[in-house]
Amino acid sequence: MISLNNVSKAFGGLTAVRDLSLSIAPGEIFGLVGPNGAGKTTTLRMMTGLLIPDTGQIRFGEYDIVREPLRAKASFGYVPDRPFLYEKLTARELLSFVASLYGVGRGPAIEASGRLLHLFGISDVGDELIEGFSQGMRQRLLFASALVHDPRALLIDEPFIGLDPFGIRTLKEIIRDLSSKGMSIFLATHSLHIAEEICHRVGFINKGVLVTIKAREELREIEGGLEGFFLRMG
Repeated sequence: MISLNNVSKAFGGLTAVRDLSLSIAPGEIFGLVGPNGAGKTTTLRMMTGLLIPDTGQIRFGEYDIVREPLRAKASFGYVPDRPFLYEKLTARELLSFVASLYGVGRGPAIEASGRLLHLFGISDVGDELIEGFSQGMRQRLLFASALVHDPRALLIDEPFIGLDPFGIRTLKEIIRDLSSKGMSIFLATHSLHIAEEICHRVGFINKGVLVTIKAREELREIEGGLEGFFLRMG
């Protein structure tokens, strides 16, 4: 459902991502892991259309993110690592607003908002202003807003920032459930434990180059575990 073919991006004389190719099938959870400055965020920004690749192609199904940005963006939800939320709106108002941006009708938007607020455990504060939300509540609302238009893919940058253990466990279950229903999920994370636990495959990126991709069953065979492999990359 998601494909990147020979994607590169440079800033001045510095190549941030070089000839990156990978594909993510429907129902697959793919994790991209690497040290700071490895190219994870640049990759995500190109996938979301915030940056234009210098070379290569990124597609969501049949839609190219550069040539058909509106159709491509309508097919995925995005959870950034540094979210911006309209604090003077209530959670329910925010979800209705985001739904309207994707052309979701009022009735379906109300239904989706109620369902997602309940799913993420924040239905009891759905009519309260976001300015009073904790970091964990904001993170869960951000996930809800990324799903309100019923996308076919989900892109996540550092998914568990600000969540307590209960919130992390809940979110893992939700991600697995979305995957089981056919959603393609791409997540960039520093957490090797999380990548090993929930991803079907993990790609290791360093200095803009995709070093290797390992299936879940292969991860336990890495000498020194994922942590050792990660340290050797640095």
